[in-house]
Amino acid sequence: MPTTQEHPAVHADTTEILEPAGSAVAESLLEDIDATQDPAEPGQADVAIPGDPAALRALAPAELPALSRTLRRRLLEITSSTGGHLGPNLGVVELTIALHREFDSPREAIVFDTGHQAYVHKMLTGRADLQGLRSAGGVSGYPDRGESAHDVVENSHASGSIAWAHGIDRARRLAGEPGCAVAVIGDGALTGGVGLEALNELASDIGSGTVVVLNDNTRSYAPTIGGLARHLQDLRDGTTTPGEDLFTALGLTYLGPIDGHDHAALADALAQARTAAEDPARSGVVVHVVTRKGAGFARAEADVMDHWHATGPFEIEPPTVAEVYPPADAPAPATTWTARFGETILEAARADDRVVALSAAMVDPVGLTPMQRELPARVLDLGIAEQLAMDTAAGLGQGGAKPVLALYSTFLNRAFDQLLLDVALHEEDVTITLDRAGVTGDDGPSHHGIWDLAVAAQVPGLSLWAPRDGDRLSEAVPAALSTRGPSLVRFPKGACPEALPAIDRVVAGDVLAGDPSAPIDVLVVTIGALAHRAVEAVQQVMGVEAGAAAEGAAPNVVVLDPVQALPLPEALLDLAGSASAVVTLEDGVAERGIGAALAVRLAQRASRTSPMPPLRTLGVVQEFIPHAKRDAILTANGLDAAGIEESIRSLLG
Repeated sequence: MPTTQEHPAVHADTTEILEPAGSAVAESLLEDIDATQDPAEPGQADVAIPGDPAALRALAPAELPALSRTLRRRLLEITSSTGGHLGPNLGVVELTIALHREFDSPREAIVFDTGHQAYVHKMLTGRADLQGLRSAGGVSGYPDRGESAHDVVENSHASGSIAWAHGIDRARRLAGEPGCAVAVIGDGALTGGVGLEALNELASDIGSGTVVVLNDNTRSYAPTIGGLARHLQDLRDGTTTPGEDLFTALGLTYLGPIDGHDHAALADALAQARTAAEDPARSGVVVHVVTRKGAGFARAEADVMDHWHATGPFEIEPPTVAEVYPPADAPAPATTWTARFGETILEAARADDRVVALSAAMVDPVGLTPMQRELPARVLDLGIAEQLAMDTAAGLGQGGAKPVLALYSTFLNRAFDQLLLDVALHEEDVTITLDRAGVTGDDGPSHHGIWDLAVAAQVPGLSLWAPRDGDRLSEAVPAALSTRGPSLVRFPKGACPEALPAIDRVVAGDVLAGDPSAPIDVLVVTIGALAHRAVEAVQQVMGVEAGAAAEGAAPNVVVLDPVQALPLPEALLDLAGSASAVVTLEDGVAERGIGAALAVRLAQRASRTSPMPPLRTLGVVQEFIPHAKRDAILTANGLDAAGIEESIRSLLG
């Protein structure tokens, strides 16, 4: 899953790659970096990270606690410089060691779900330093087949690992090959429908060699919810005993609960799992492993919000009070899009008792925490289950409520059928807000929110707002709530830009530059938070900043924000049709988004005697874009001011 609350320190501004383990972590912290019940003996030498799983299997069991300590120290060193998913990986150190000692990766596939808990796996398969973690050209924050044969599935969208592993196992058996396939799935990911569907199917497949390792740390971002979470709690507490569990009732072999920080217990459980998986009379095996998110790092374990699920760069030594609370005259931090949405939805909920917010296991990351604290009964966390959330929202709307489903943009993809044929077909009044829309950067191809505009453009009757700044976001949410049928409000990750007021308003939208009443040489239709770049580009073209053009000689380039981008307003079509040329600008796929929809509509209006104007749709290439900084990706796609200026000039001739 994607990043959530970050834990940056004021003085953590370095990006250098640190020296090998032990060089940067203060000795006073060593006793914190140990989660096991069989810790390394005082004075015991560190164990270097082995270069591959074969070298790991050659280590003596007595050396494993010291190796765990080395891995945790190295995780801290690396993520303190680069940021990353620290908490989940601290929690799976012993488990990952045990997996690679028992199973022969890559011959026996290990599928992580979700993939952000695979840092230790990477470190044990030849990438000990996680070189360039989450930066362009460096190691990905998720499994990546381009890096290693040990990385099977990128899998940063939850719940698919059991089906993947079972499919791999079936292919292996069809080919007559021995061995197991392993799914490592968190208890949070198991709240997703496809995970439960896969368990149901696996239970019926007698002879399967699939091993499901259930990494139960009681959390996704927040505590795991639902009846299955209560069942796992009963198993942990002993209220329900093995043999009376749900997994056994389905027909699976259940082993557990196992202490996920006990090397010996893990080794024994996984050996038993292999024996059961190789038994032709049994179906799949579930190994219930109990771990602690953030294990071994006191500050992470004490963080009740998310146990340092994800972090920016940080100081390894605890910061001083002065570092945590900067001086009163320090500049105020920029308001994020997420925080601005949180304020806006809370205001809407205060004003209307019918407003109900829904989340798919991401209450805090999508900005719903203020509303949850003040109005807890009107914030529903439905687990990592976007399809369920969308249909629940449809039902709430039918029942007279005003549901607001808050998601990351990338996760809307998981609920397209429900959006199209449950919400839109029935014209239910459901508002969907999409955080992290457009290019997101560090988390890579599965987390870029570049598909939502293309999806939205295919949904009949859907209304869409893509605000250009925080003020427009505060206007868009209540506008969506007051609009009949499905509505969508999308906004990017990070800090809100400075407010960009309109210089004029016409029926087609907000005018940000140029004169719409005069003949238009180029109409630039900007969708969302790229508006500032469009204005900067037009200022360069028109010679405003450089003073390059004589008075009256500059072309009339109009920048227009349609405000409500879907359905395409007739006034926008009229204005675009009257322009000599048109450029559309959006941080989604260029071939399928708002610009493409506008081009189709203009073409439908055109004739031999009244042709449509030449049109450039500027957006993101329709590819899976690797991890890199947002600005670098936008620049590579011609979506910086210079690239936009070049496109405008190409139309001016």
